[in-house]
Amino acid sequence: MDELQRLSQKDFQEAEKHPVTILLDNVRSMHNVGSVFRTADAFRVEKILLGGYTPKPPHRDIQKTALGATETVQWEACEDAVLAIENLKNMGYRVLAVEQTHDSFLLQELQLGKGEKTALVFGNEAEGVSESCLAACDGAVEIPQFGSKHSFNISVSAGIVLWEVYKKMQA
Repeated sequence: MDELQRLSQKDFQEAEKHPVTILLDNVRSMHNVGSVFRTADAFRVEKILLGGYTPKPPHRDIQKTALGATETVQWEACEDAVLAIENLKNMGYRVLAVEQTHDSFLLQELQLGKGEKTALVFGNEAEGVSESCLAACDGAVEIPQFGSKHSFNISVSAGIVLWEVYKKMQA
């Protein structure tokens, strides 16, 4: 661990986090949930909210891909994702759905100030972010795509978007 400059679980929990919260809106795959935990650990996000029927730790299939990140990344279950969005907004977060909509803007156009509190909403693998969550969000950001498919797996989307958010926050 030392030679790789990785934080211990205790050091991670005490370390300053990036002001980013992830909300998973009815994500159904435990493997996707575990992968998002692992990515959230890598980018040192402050919290994951597990909305609706999104699977919650502890579960063997989540742990399989999270590799212990459910013990480092703070998380909480929330039955009502729209209420969670409203709470985030009341705490000063800019809440963005990661979704293709008629009004969405491209990820590379995202502008963030250093330390700006940001929440990212990722939706169900087949249905995307729910209409009610989209209506509650401050906007929607989409990842540019150039192939015949028009979506990424949620775990891939989380990695792409978190990397871009991290870069913007460091600028």
